[in-house]
Amino acid sequence: MDRETFEKYLENNAKDIVMISEFAYILHDIDVNQKYDDKPYSYHLKSVLDLAKKYGHLVIEKEDDILPVLFAASYHDSIEDARLTYNDVMKIAKKKMTDEQAYLATEIVYALTNEKGRNRDERANYKYYEGIRITKYAPFVKMCDRLANMTYSASKGSSMIEKYKSELPHFLSMIGQDNIPIEMIECVNKL
Repeated sequence: MDRETFEKYLENNAKDIVMISEFAYILHDIDVNQKYDDKPYSYHLKSVLDLAKKYGHLVIEKEDDILPVLFAASYHDSIEDARLTYNDVMKIAKKKMTDEQAYLATEIVYALTNEKGRNRDERANYKYYEGIRITKYAPFVKMCDRLANMTYSASKGSSMIEKYKSELPHFLSMIGQDNIPIEMIECVNKL
């Protein structure tokens, strides 16, 4: 999609995008009092959403897919961390989207939900990454999530940045690097 069409859509639908993201922020910040380091969790969600807005025109194929992708960027941790179910996410998505759009948004969120596991490797196992690879736009939203985490870690001088860097080749191969804009990969490599 060309950048101009994408940005015009963002401008014309700004109120819906803000409303969707604000509900996600409330869910994480207030309903479950989730934190991102010492910040409200909405800090992370906003970072992921901002990256989806920045790079979305490089990935999203049609206007009808923009809102579902932005919704997924805002709600990507809602099942995993905020005690929502798949059906809860679908119900919320249907308030602002068509059934088809709500289905796409919910499928992305579901694909980005970690598996049950005792540690990081068990939670992000082959089945988890397979679900991301086979779900339209899920690799892109996951890359927005990873880039947001890496950028924050680098800005704080956190040791997690080194872990993210060491995981990067495996991570990209697991989500399907061909689904990720080269501009995002270049950004990650500069951290």
